[in-house]
Amino acid sequence: MSLPGPAVYVRHDDLWPRRLLSLAVAAAVAAVAAAGLLRARQSDLDDVQFVVWLVTGAHLLEKRWRPQRTGRLVWRARAAGRDATEPGLVAGRSFAGWVDLAADATMATTLAVGLISLLPDDPGWARIARPGLLVAVAVGLGRLAYREVRVTGRLALTASGIRHGRRWYAWSDVDGARLHTQDGRADGVWLRVRQPPALPPVVGGRSVAVADELLLAAIDHFRTRPEVLAVGLPVTAPEPAVEPAGG
Repeated sequence: MSLPGPAVYVRHDDLWPRRLLSLAVAAAVAAVAAAGLLRARQSDLDDVQFVVWLVTGAHLLEKRWRPQRTGRLVWRARAAGRDATEPGLVAGRSFAGWVDLAADATMATTLAVGLISLLPDDPGWARIARPGLLVAVAVGLGRLAYREVRVTGRLALTASGIRHGRRWYAWSDVDGARLHTQDGRADGVWLRVRQPPALPPVVGGRSVAVADELLLAAIDHFRTRPEVLAVGLPVTAPEPAVEPAGG
């Protein structure tokens, strides 16, 4: 089966306003984070050490949360593909996914600041290194914000393949799909790919607003007819044979 012609490459598209918005958000997040971290006193940084274990424990408990997902795959005339913008169906990040993102950022920041607080006070190099390391933490938060704002949706189905975050699977490499289960519950869609990647080929899951049954039905439907997604006209995702439980 022949695939549609090449998509419009990113450098020729009209997504520059989105990139500029991403840069503006990233700069704002980094500036606010740097101002707050640099303004903190050494005693405040020392107190962070006692919060590290609390944040880590809460983060591990939060990962077991499985709220209901009632979102739908939404048609977008321009969605971010692998190397180009293409028309396709997009799924946003779920509420649990946003909580995950905030928890990951909080835990990483807490751990980093906790390690920085362990620097000694006496050597002159420590007083110079501490602000630089805190600014690096703020830049990391800005980079996270840039990546989140720049990409169209958490997951996208386009004519060339499936994108989940920064992972990409071409339709030509996908031979099948099934529900992926963890602890006896559906948690994403497992793809049977011809060349298994280093990470498990699982898309969807609790970070995506669309239930896994809906996503599986869409993948099964478009896997043999991906050219339907390239015509430029709105496409509706098929419904699963059984009403999804919501993940």
